[in-house]
Parts: sequence; structure tokens; C-alpha cells
Amino acid sequence: MSDVTQYAVRDGVAVITLNNPPVNGLGNALRAAILQNLKRAAADFAVRAVVLIGSAKAFSGGADIREFNAPRLKPDLPEVNDAQDALAKPLVAAIGGFALGGGLELALACHYRIAAPNAQLGLPEVKLGILPGSGGTQRLPRIIPMAEALRMMTTGAFISAEKGKELGLIDEISHGDLLEDAIRFSLNLLAQGKGPRRIRDMKPRLEGDPEVFFSKLRAQVAKESKGYPAPLEIVACAEAAATLPFDEGRKQERQRFDKLVNGPESKALRHMFFAERQTAKIPDLPEDTPAREIAKAAIVGAGTMGGGIAMCFANAGIPVTMIETSQDALDKGLKRIRDNYAATVSKGRLSQADMDKRMSLIRGTLNLGNIADADIVIEAVFERMDVKQDLFKKLDGVVKQGAILATNTSTLDVNKIAAATTRPEDVIGTHFFSPANVMRLLEVVRARRTSKDVLATTMKLGKRLKKVPVVSGVCDGFIGNRMLEKYVQQSLFLLDEGATPQQIDGALQAWGMAMGPFTMYDMAGNDIGWEVRQRRARERPDFVYSKVADRIAELGRFGQKTGKGWYRYEAGSRKPIPDPEVEKIIESYRKEIGVIARKVADEEIVERCLYALANEGAHILEEGIALRASDIDIVYLTGYGFPPYRGGPMFYADTAGLDKVLNSIQKFQQGYQGAQWKPAPLLVQLAKQGRRFNP
Repeated sequence: MSDVTQYAVRDGVAVITLNNPPVNGLGNALRAAILQNLKRAAADFAVRAVVLIGSAKAFSGGADIREFNAPRLKPDLPEVNDAQDALAKPLVAAIGGFALGGGLELALACHYRIAAPNAQLGLPEVKLGILPGSGGTQRLPRIIPMAEALRMMTTGAFISAEKGKELGLIDEISHGDLLEDAIRFSLNLLAQGKGPRRIRDMKPRLEGDPEVFFSKLRAQVAKESKGYPAPLEIVACAEAAATLPFDEGRKQERQRFDKLVNGPESKALRHMFFAERQTAKIPDLPEDTPAREIAKAAIVGAGTMGGGIAMCFANAGIPVTMIETSQDALDKGLKRIRDNYAATVSKGRLSQADMDKRMSLIRGTLNLGNIADADIVIEAVFERMDVKQDLFKKLDGVVKQGAILATNTSTLDVNKIAAATTRPEDVIGTHFFSPANVMRLLEVVRARRTSKDVLATTMKLGKRLKKVPVVSGVCDGFIGNRMLEKYVQQSLFLLDEGATPQQIDGALQAWGMAMGPFTMYDMAGNDIGWEVRQRRARERPDFVYSKVADRIAELGRFGQKTGKGWYRYEAGSRKPIPDPEVEKIIESYRKEIGVIARKVADEEIVERCLYALANEGAHILEEGIALRASDIDIVYLTGYGFPPYRGGPMFYADTAGLDKVLNSIQKFQQGYQGAQWKPAPLLVQLAKQGRRFNP
């Protein structure tokens, strides 16, 4: 018998224990062992009932995702479920920890279910762009109300064991030893003369007219799931459960599962799933590298960014001190934090007690000496090298030895900032994204002399703050902003040639971006980009960009905060409204540079902006700034509003085909400002070899 299961018989009850740590993933070996044990129990006359149990932490976490898009190995999970249905003896699932995806489908194919109080139940396949493919869409709406089943399946939300009992999914909650209670439960079934109770034989729990119910639901789900095909396919499967015999519904489910698992959206979402886990793997940083203790933190700067970072620490239970140069600025920063928390409380997403606890962890000061005992100090001051270097000199003389000195710079050279101290090995970049208390991305910028334990500590801290930390080397803009510069450069060139801000934003949003570049800059502040371009002009006079953005900024049109930018904004509203004045500015600039406007297709907008990202990403990979292409994808998926169902800029280029990307770039080289297109040697090499950025 395979060692991924254990088999024992007690008082006429066969106990099949899943033993495939860490989550009892239902890979081929475990499926085969379960099936073999079910047959063994069925053939043993001494066995009157069967209990299927996992560990205290996991009944089963579901399918092994690595088996998707690979030749299907027998037995598959539906075959195991068929054996469960066929078992003529009561079959009880004893659920500890969690039963997710295929794990819950395994439990649903059992005849009864008992669960530990802390058990979590869910069918989260939708988050990977697929649907429950082993009867989940057919069984769940037969055991709990259809509306609840669809909510679970279309959102991927988990429910507790108590909620499961309330809905009818769980028969009993175990408040003692789960296995002992499962055996007792099984013996009670036998004593009461109860045999198998198959969900497949139950009627779907749907009240009212199915046609009306599903018509309304389809419209709602279509509105909420733009770009994601799986939720609507789940609705179709649930409708089949309500209107067709079980076997016909399950056949439809399998067909729709196969369609989704081979589609680009699911492949992109699965790429994201694995890519996020890869970011912690740093080739020259052993997993056992000791980390420094972070018990106290300090933030220099109480502006929007500094306040957001302070909230991250308070949310993680770490006391944090904010420093400002004036009491007025400090008071405004603390009020902004309090208002942010209060808004979350008003929406029911945070209790008043939790808000009070978090606010108690945040204090303010005007005295740099009050942060001398901090374990990490993060500066969030104005984005100018001289300002940051001056601050780090002061921190070097105040903060205790062994503390990490971190800069939240978004573009500047961390090596130069570190050189302003006598301890460059303690200096690292921690580039948070605004709003810092919301955005998941944390670019961890490893400077030339950053020590390994500082890097390990910062990566660990990022996880503790519920961020996705991605390592970047030092270059202008690091990974995300360096690539963004090329993206924005092309969007501005497209304005020169005849497009409008609203057309460019609209084309990219229709493709899937959370917002277009001009909406983004209005939100961030056009004065910030203006400052960067002025620095570019001094440091890199060869860098060509359209000066139409400077014309906008020179008029004080800084975006939402001034009520005018690339768009205009009505008081109290963030909705961008196209502004004829902007069109006049653009037309005037075209005359100034001698360009006659042409009609620009939306497809060209998308290709130029997206391929600019991928091409610069290839340069970044070549230079070793990013460790792997999937890290670049995660930067854009978690920090720049890139649609998850596209998989990130490098994955998207892979999906399009690198030969196509290269051919398009070579075509762009013949057009307006074509000299700015320099195909990355890595892109050229991989395209010629028929390979991908992401292996």
C-alpha cells in the first residue's frame, strides 16, 4: 500500500488516513491510494462503514495544479468519486483544517461529513480561472441552497464549519478528537440502520423558476466578472445541475472545465499563483539566513505615503513612530490615518476596537532622537537625492547600530543613498506603492553592499506586512517604474501622432488595465512626473520624450489635486472628464513639432504600450535587475493594475509569441520616433529560438 495513505479497521469501521503533506494535495499517487483503499474496504465483510480523514491542518487542499495541461493520469478524481458513490457502506468525511477545491469535492462525494470547529470549506477554483471539475458544481447546489453554492463557487469564498452545518453541508461538528468522533458518528449511523446517502441522488435546492433565477444571475455575474470567463461557466454548470440529471450535468461540467483549463485566462492566473511563490526564492540567499528582529519601526515623513506605510506596521501589530518637521504636518498625517481607519470602520470592514488598537500603536514626534531604538527606519520624504542623502547622514548618527535604514525612493540610486552613511550594509530600498496600506507590492531594492541578513529580514517583514516582496537590483526606476517610463513614453508619442488621452486610456482599459496612463498620472500628480523628466533632461539628455506632458504641468494642471490635469474634475469627484483645453494644448504642440495628426487604431495603442513594457523587461532581465521574468510579472500584477487574467507583461508577450512581439517592434522602428525602439538582445535571441521569457 502506498505510504500517502494509512489504512486501519476499528470496531468494524475502516479508517483511510490521507498522508500527503503539507496539504494532502490530490496528486495521482494519493488518488490511486484512496481508490485502492475504498475497494479494500468494500471487499472486507468485517468493515461496515468507512471514515476518510486527513490531518488536523488539512483534510485536503485539492488538486495538484502542476498536473493541469499535462496528460491526464488515471485514476482521475471523478473516478475516485464514482467509487465513493458506489460504496455500499456509509462513507464519512472527517474534515480537519480545510477542505478546498478537489478536497471539498472529495468530501462531497462522501455520504456524510463531520468537521472540526476550525474547518474551512471552499471551492476556490475560480481564482485560477477554472471551475470545480469533479462534480462540485453538481453536488454543492444539491446539499446547500443554490444561491449560497453559487456565491461560494463564483467568488471562491470559504465558509466555516459552523456555517457549513447551518447550510446542510456538515452533519456534525466535532468538539473533541475528530477521529474518535467520526468513528462514533459512523457507529451511530449503523445503529440507526442508516446506509449511504448520496448527494447525487438529492434534488437541487432551488426555489422558484430556474429560468428567472439564472437569467438574473447571469446578468449580475457578467457585470462583475469582466475579463474572467470562469464565473459564467460556473453559472451554466449550476443551471445544468438544476435542470438536468446528475450525470448529464457532470458531463457538461467536465467539458466546461477542459475548455477553461486550456484557455489563456486560466494559464495566466496559474502563472500568477506560482510566480507569487517564486519571489521569495533568491539564489544566493539560503533559506536559513538569520533575520533581525523587528519589534519597533519608524517612518520619516507623515504624508500620504508615510502615513500609509505606518498603517501597514500598525495593521501587523508593530509599534511605529512617525516623524515630521512641523506639528501641523504631523497632526495632518495622524488625522489622515485616523480618517482612513474610520472610513473602514464605517464600511463594516474593521471594528472600532481594532481601529483603537491600531491607532494606539502609532505615535508622532518632531524629534529625530525619539527613534533611536527603532529596529527599522523607513524614509518617505521628497524624491530628491540631496534631501535623502542629508536625511540618511542624520539617521546614521542617531539610530542604533544593527537597525535597518530603508529608503522608499521610487527611482533614485540606493547605492548613493547608502554611501551617505557609515553602514551601507544596513541600507536597503523598500519601495511601497500608493496607497501603501492597500497596494500589495513591495519592491525590495538590494543595493551593492546590502547585507544578506538585511535582505532576508526585509523579505520576511514584507510578508508580515501582507505584501508581496519582489527583489530588484539598483537602476533608475528599479523594475516597475523603469518599465513604466517606456510605457508612458509611447503613450505620449501616440498623443503627438493623433490619439487623445481618452482614446489611449479607453483602449488600455478595454484591454484590461485598471486605468490608462493619463488617468494614472492625474491621480498620482503630474508634478511628480514633471520633476522626474526635469531630472532626466539633466542626467540623460539623449532620452527622448514628448514635451506635451511638460506643457500640461507648466500650466499647473497637476491632476485630481488641482481639479485639472489631462482631464478636468468636478469638486468632490474623481471622475475624469475630457477637457477641450487639453486637446488645444496637444494640437498646439503638434504644430510646434511639425506633426500632422493621423487616425490611430486602438490595437496599435495596446501593442505599442504593452510591447514597450515587455521589451524593457527583457533589458532588465539581461542586466540582472530582476531575478526572473515571473518577478517582473508579479510587479505589474500587484503594483500597476495589470489584469491578472493576462498574466503580467512578460507572460502576455509569451502568449502573443515573442516572434510576433519582435516583428511588431521592428515595424515600430520605421515609424514616429522609431529610434527609441531598441529590441532587447534577449528578446531577439528567444524569439529566434522559439522560446519564452517564462520557461
